Amino acid sequence: MPAPRTVLLTGAAGGLGSLMQNLLPAFGHELRLLDLRPIDGEPDAIAADLADKDAVREAVRGVDAIIHLAGISLEAPFEKILDANIVGTYNLYEAAREEGIRRIVFASSNHAVGFTPRPQGDTPVDPDALIPIDTPHRPDTFYGLSKAFGEDLAQFYWDKHGIETVSVRIGSCFPEPTSVRMLSVWMSPADGARLFHAALTAEGVGHTVVYGSSANTRLWWDLTTARSLGYEPQDDSEPYAEKLIAEHGELDPENVAHAYLGGHFVSDPPIWPY
Repeated sequence: MPAPRTVLLTGAAGGLGSLMQNLLPAFGHELRLLDLRPIDGEPDAIAADLADKDAVREAVRGVDAIIHLAGISLEAPFEKILDANIVGTYNLYEAAREEGIRRIVFASSNHAVGFTPRPQGDTPVDPDALIPIDTPHRPDTFYGLSKAFGEDLAQFYWDKHGIETVSVRIGSCFPEPTSVRMLSVWMSPADGARLFHAALTAEGVGHTVVYGSSANTRLWWDLTTARSLGYEPQDDSEPYAEKLIAEHGELDPENVAHAYLGGHFVSDPPIWPY
């Protein structure tokens, strides 16, 4: 699939969106930015709420693909999750269908399967013990539930309407890992851009679900489907391991927040502040 000429980036002012704003153009993508609020320094960015169907359809008109990062990224009351993450994602897919857009990259999350027990034992994890991509949905929060919905919505729009989606179960995309758990699920910003580019340009993806992380020594999940898109991660969290373990100690399998893939989302999830 040729590289899309214009890509709508929703949630462009968020943490991940801000990183991708700067990194994706180097891959040849022209970005159209959308967020709920105006974006400083980007006078052409679209300020729109995904609850506004007319605004969403106008925003997607004429683009070649969509990277959908917008929405609530922490736990919140179900009513807020419903409006922002479930209805908003539905509105985006409907607008894409109406405008004939055939490729979406959906920011799913490891929290769609957050109650999956993490691998135990040696580092690196035995390849046969890595969490497979077809592990059943086990959301750890209403937030994770919304991401499971998004994956199912993407499958429906592929089966029903032929819109292709790569659903990326993102781990933690920050300039560097900040916790011992993150050593296993970290995705460097540079690898994030590589993965999104591969998801935009791979041929014949149908609906493909992938885990989103770097090639971490302490990796917990299987990157086979991500690599099948042409993704070649270049980074590893291991250079940060000694410092983080010295500060926080090794993960304790008796601690519920350490025992499951979703980390503290399963026990004491961070709450959306807005």
